[in-house]
Amino acid sequence: MTTATNGEGFVVFDHVQKSYDGETLVVKDLNLSIGKGEFLTMLGPSGSGKTTCLMMLAGFETATNGKILLDGNNINDMPPHKRGIGMVFQNYALFPHMTVGENLAFPLEVRGMGKSEREEKVKRALDMVQMGAFANRRPAQLSGGQQQRIALARALVFDPKLVLMDEPLGALDKQLREHMQFEIKALHESLGITVVYVTHDQGEALTMSDRVAVFNDGRIQQLAPPDELYERPKNSFVAQFIGENNKLPGKVETLDGETCTVRLQTGELIDATPVNVREVGQETLVSIRPERVEFKPEMMPPGAHMIDAEVLEVVYMGDIFRTRMRVAGTEDFVMKSRNTLGQTKLHPGEKIRIGWHPQDARALDPM
Repeated sequence: MTTATNGEGFVVFDHVQKSYDGETLVVKDLNLSIGKGEFLTMLGPSGSGKTTCLMMLAGFETATNGKILLDGNNINDMPPHKRGIGMVFQNYALFPHMTVGENLAFPLEVRGMGKSEREEKVKRALDMVQMGAFANRRPAQLSGGQQQRIALARALVFDPKLVLMDEPLGALDKQLREHMQFEIKALHESLGITVVYVTHDQGEALTMSDRVAVFNDGRIQQLAPPDELYERPKNSFVAQFIGENNKLPGKVETLDGETCTVRLQTGELIDATPVNVREVGQETLVSIRPERVEFKPEMMPPGAHMIDAEVLEVVYMGDIFRTRMRVAGTEDFVMKSRNTLGQTKLHPGEKIRIGWHPQDARALDPM
């Protein structure tokens, strides 16, 4: 799938392709328009083409075919230092022999800025990331989280029109990574800058982005706001890559506009929303999110579809119970239920009835 552009975006990829060996395309006919002030995340597994797209936008790689436009200007042949783009990398890329202040002043010196203006901009950028007291320290004297804040401040210090971030939180521990996600998003909103962010972490993408472009095999599989990606995946790859997802294989029995009936491999018939199915008899995977599955009769949604299940494993995860079950022949069907007062505890071997609303079942293409 490609995403059409209207040529009016702040950043535009226009039929961009990239090959390293002249034969294999790692980016295949990319069409993408990014609005001014937008936070767009390129999300996908390793080798999907997302980082190559970022490197072409930064100027560190050259497009094999197509055009890349920044604020209406073709930047294909423009060197990186003239693009006015701030960069934040996973490894921070700070100069170890310079102080924090000198690291931030460096891109301003390169641009020929006077000393007093440099000092003012460095102070402002450090204050933005709550690091104003660290100007005279060297990177080795800082923690990983502090170094990442400095790398972020250096990317913002010269007031770039666009900031690119390549897996910037990958080296941080989980708690600090989550904290930095909210800090970066808050900075984006307060400054109104355009951010293109690359990650393979779908939690990061859902938390921070205005829109997410899900990459696989050099193409955008779906481009949408986070809630739409999660609630309405366009194909099996997106459904499996974004969050946890149950999949029940079967064949389309009936197809009528907005609904279809699927016969599962064990013979049960279930209703679903047809997404990537076009004809009766077609093989499909029915996708159901674990948190949409219920086992308490009083919690069942009106019109819920009911099916037999056998509990195989119950994992306590603090805020939720993750229950793995045998359902319609598959042994990796998962239900997530909130840990609430009076929660019924299930046990391995227990036979139960589970249910979900038919609208929460999506008939997708088989993977």
